[in-house]
Formats: sequence, C-alpha cells, structure tokens
Amino acid sequence: MAETDSTGSTAGSRTTLEERLGYPAGTKLLILNCDDLGSCHSSNIAVYECLRDGLATSSTLMVPCPWSRGAASLYGGEDVGVHLTMNSEFDLCRWGPITYAPSLFDGDGGFPRTVVDVWDHADMDEVRKECYAQIERAILWGFDVSHLDAHMGTMQIKAEFFDVYLDMAVEFNVPLRLSGPETEELIGFPFRSLADEAGVIYPDNFLFIPEMGTRKFLVDAVPHLKPGVTEAYLHPAVESEELKAFAPDWEARVDDYNLLAHDQSFKELLEANDIKLIGYRELRSLMRGEPAV
Repeated sequence: MAETDSTGSTAGSRTTLEERLGYPAGTKLLILNCDDLGSCHSSNIAVYECLRDGLATSSTLMVPCPWSRGAASLYGGEDVGVHLTMNSEFDLCRWGPITYAPSLFDGDGGFPRTVVDVWDHADMDEVRKECYAQIERAILWGFDVSHLDAHMGTMQIKAEFFDVYLDMAVEFNVPLRLSGPETEELIGFPFRSLADEAGVIYPDNFLFIPEMGTRKFLVDAVPHLKPGVTEAYLHPAVESEELKAFAPDWEARVDDYNLLAHDQSFKELLEANDIKLIGYRELRSLMRGEPAV
C-alpha cells in the first residue's frame, strides 16, 4: 500500500494540498495570520482593520488576555482561531489561567514568562483543561474557531504538550499551525506524521520569524515561497500609549500593522510573485469535508 503524507499525497502519485483545496498543482498559497488578538485594545483595532481592509487572512485570539472580551465584542465573522496561551511574557501586563491551575502560575500572579518555565512546572492535566477551556470560551463568545496555534510555540515543540495540542485539534476538528518539515529533526519527534495519522490538516510550510518585526523577513521570503500552503505570522497593533506602556517591542508591532493595512508595495510584491492569499477556513473546510469557502 502506498504511503500518504500530510496533504493526502501518495508516493509516486502526489496529490498536493493546493490541489485538494481546489487550486492547480504548483499554486503558491499564503496565510497571513495576525497573532495576539485580545492582548490589548491596540491589537484588536489593528487586527480587525487588517482582516477587513488589509492583507491579513486570519488571526488567533488570546483568550486569557485583558482585551479578549473586547475582541469578541468587535467580532464580525472573520477567520479567527485560538492562540492557546500558557505564557505571560510582559512585566507590566500579566494574564493567567482561566481555570483552576496552580502549576500554570509563576510567582508574580500570571502565567510563566518563559516557555521552559512552563515545561518544567506544568501539570499536564491542568494544561489539558486550560486548553479546552480557552477554546470553549472562544466558542461561547461567538467565535467560529478556524484553527489552533500556540503562543510562543509552547504547545508545539515538546512532545507531551504536543499530544494535548493535537488532541484539541481532533476534538474540535480544526487545523493546526505546525513548524516546517525541516524542523522535525531539531525538535526531536515526528509531529507532522502524528498530525497526518490523526487526520489533522496543517500548512505545508511555516515562515518562522526569529524576532518581532516581520517586514524585512517577509518581503525577502515572498519571492522564494514554495508551491503549496505557507503560513506567516505577524503581530499588528496601532500606535497608542497603552501599547507603548507594556510592550517593549511596540514599534515592530506598529510596523506589522502598517505592512498589512497600508503598504501597497507589499500587495504588489505578492501579485508579482503570483501569491494567492487564503485563510485557515479553507483548510478547515477540507478537513471537515465541507464545500470550499
């Protein structure tokens, strides 16, 4: 029996993910995802503008954050998933679990600041309950959850956390963000194969941005995108005193907003390289056997 890969491909007769989505083989599809919806009011304003009037095609909500309910009040049916959150990295703005989860607090009243701190101290039953509760709360607030990803990658790159991450995708029947195939050896377990076996769909490629501020990296990467589905992530926020007060990287976030909402040259770059923008709902429809959106 021929082996299949993440796109439903078979060795020797490969059906690509883009073909399964209804596009010709070799089409370059790009998801431009806005992370950190709900983290602050400045992010909410920027993300929805980028989704409605700019180039963004999806976003993910940080349910435990101070402005997540505000994001829900502004929601109008956009492509929004859940940004599973186990970290609170800022010194001056702290958020914590929405469930009873003592192992998910640091000593300062919120989630741990670092990924390693979560990995070292988290009780996995508490992690599982917290992830489930974050997704359920987003649904309760009216979000048509399109996919899952993980804040700071905490759920994605350690095996026991990935097990929970994958179980959530199966439970709610939604796609996942995964890092690219070139990272499996480094991370140390076959997470893409595990997703394939569970029937969970994910993009072919992932553009990892090594630091906040996406413009140069993304502009340089666009001409070299591979056929299939690639995801890139940004952190747009409008400039405000609120943003400046808690986010040391606020200038990079404002630049991400300008890139997605106002930069005509970036739009022209995508067109010149025959890049078609899609959201995660297309992947979700394929995963659920629904008509293409």
